[in-house]
Amino acid sequence: MKYLPTLVIATLVGFLARLYMLRRDYRQYPSYPQGWAIHLFLGFIGGAIGAIIVPAILEGDFSAVSFLLLAASQFREVRNVERDTLSSMEATEMVKRGTAYIEGIARVFEARNYLAIWVALSAAVASELLADIGWWRMAAGVLVGAVLAAVLVRLMQGDLIGDIASVELSEIKFEGALVVIEGTVMMNVGLPESRRVYEERALAASVRPKGPNAKATLANLGQMQAIAHDVSSMIGVYMDVGEQEFIPMVRRDPATGSLRVLMVPSERDEDAFLAAIRRVPVLEGAVRKPLTSYAGKMID
Repeated sequence: MKYLPTLVIATLVGFLARLYMLRRDYRQYPSYPQGWAIHLFLGFIGGAIGAIIVPAILEGDFSAVSFLLLAASQFREVRNVERDTLSSMEATEMVKRGTAYIEGIARVFEARNYLAIWVALSAAVASELLADIGWWRMAAGVLVGAVLAAVLVRLMQGDLIGDIASVELSEIKFEGALVVIEGTVMMNVGLPESRRVYEERALAASVRPKGPNAKATLANLGQMQAIAHDVSSMIGVYMDVGEQEFIPMVRRDPATGSLRVLMVPSERDEDAFLAAIRRVPVLEGAVRKPLTSYAGKMID
């Protein structure tokens, strides 16, 4: 019973931290309420693990600590579950996420459970260090956990496309049946009816990297597919199943490293189109930093 206040407050803080990190946005994942139930339960387990570590160490029960660390390592299975789930859902997507995007999402969900453990552990440490101030220790634990949760969430936030590149509207031209954007051939649109749709509704943009590192990052095929998927999710796409000519396209200009984005949105809004591209996250697995290498510095 001596450690009951610490266990209660640390577990609660870890659970609330996982709830704070659980968001459903335009990607519509995790689903509600089934997906939330799964992740919140895992967050509760993570909070309990982080809370129990401190009393176990104080009591010298190091075998219990080892067991808890073993239990925490099972969170690695979360990544596999999320990867399998998203891969199974891929067939239902009008515009595919791509394997790189799926792997990034799976990593995020695994990492957030570890963050719940860290938050609960920090709250437990604060509670025990301030045990002499009575029930105020619980308030101190909540405060420390809340601050750490906010810091960790901020550190977990990666760059967006708008942070590493400039995004501008581009003119769409037809050279016969070929759709061309700033000299880059995007696709062949053979049917006259489809060409009329492009002329009336299509939008195009150029994504220009702000430096060599950004240029290398944008060259990743997974990042290009993520742009097509996210933009389609945010502003909608004008197509039906089997209409390959209306699938959003992202091509790369080898000379400059710029990307050309072409799509037929459900509503032709230029500002929304550009904002959607800028808000696409930079995939963790796509990040390249050639300037950190000796050879890269020589080329730059």
